[in-house]
Amino acid sequence: MSPSASVAPSSSAPGSVRPPAQAELLDFVRRAAADTGLIASLPLDPEGRTWVRIEGPGGSEAWLIGWPPGTGTGWHDHAESVGAFLTARGELKEHSLSARLPSDGWRTLELTEGLDRERRLTAGQGRAFGQHHVHEVLNESVTEHAVSVHAYYPPLPRIRRFSRSGQVLRLEQVERPEDWQ
Repeated sequence: MSPSASVAPSSSAPGSVRPPAQAELLDFVRRAAADTGLIASLPLDPEGRTWVRIEGPGGSEAWLIGWPPGTGTGWHDHAESVGAFLTARGELKEHSLSARLPSDGWRTLELTEGLDRERRLTAGQGRAFGQHHVHEVLNESVTEHAVSVHAYYPPLPRIRRFSRSGQVLRLEQVERPEDWQ
């Protein structure tokens, strides 16, 4: 399967206009990650992350992402989109916050104790998440690339990027689709 090809959606009736649910996005990324031809088609760069957009189910936005050793996303969210991602090769670590942050109207927040979550996602493991999910994803390996598949619905309207120092989260930048496509 080429990077521009699609993985067939599941459980959606023909002509259905219902947006894909988180579980359907997770099912999609699981099936896409199992497509060894698709995963092998991603060009890997030893210096930086690589990505190829793929067709997701029900009008969702989907990406195949390569992670060289020691790379990560930094803290960010996906605005109003729900999503799912799954590690296809290697291992990724996700740090996330267990509370929903305000969508707008702030530049700096002091986080309360106990909001931090951490999970390791080895090949075949993934997760779905809701709107305004704040996280960072890392490939902590010093030798191995990781590859993952991501899907979002609705297609990403923006990504908010944050810096974090201890319990203080600061909004640094808002990216629009034209910034990453």
